[in-house]
Amino acid sequence: MKHFLVVVDIQNDFVDGALGTPEAQAIIDSCVKKIEDFDGEIFVTYDTHSENYLETAEGKKLAVTHCVKGTHGWLLNERIENALKDKEYTPVEKPTFGSIKLPLLIKEQAQDSDFDITLIGICTDICVVSNALILKAHFSEKEIYVDSKCCAGVTPATHNCALDTMRCCQINVV
Repeated sequence: MKHFLVVVDIQNDFVDGALGTPEAQAIIDSCVKKIEDFDGEIFVTYDTHSENYLETAEGKKLAVTHCVKGTHGWLLNERIENALKDKEYTPVEKPTFGSIKLPLLIKEQAQDSDFDITLIGICTDICVVSNALILKAHFSEKEIYVDSKCCAGVTPATHNCALDTMRCCQINVV
């Protein structure tokens, strides 16, 4: 059986930058350990915007410029990057909350093998839940896990609401 880890958007702007939170900073140790101990294939998503972000549909509702490709805020948190340095992983840039490319990449890597998927990252209530639901829709018979200790939401309350939503959709919250 293959195991896939999806590291969602643990980028500087979400940890201690434009949209950073104390909760996001608090999960870095757990995420580093999860990555270092993981024995399987890793995918890393990057929230990726351009300079005209505020003119986009998302930017008009979340009027905080963040994760502009090539900026410090777009880069992975340094500790996460260090944890990944000796690992092979597939980077996945996404222009919005969930990646429609991610399931295709996982299917390609899985070939005909049985597999499961674990997600960690930021923000539980936006990008983690979006990707988890997209993956569950594509792989309805596969076990999909979200490690709640390796996720942080915009607020603790919305983090917990997203975990409840994922449980309702038969995603294993551990």
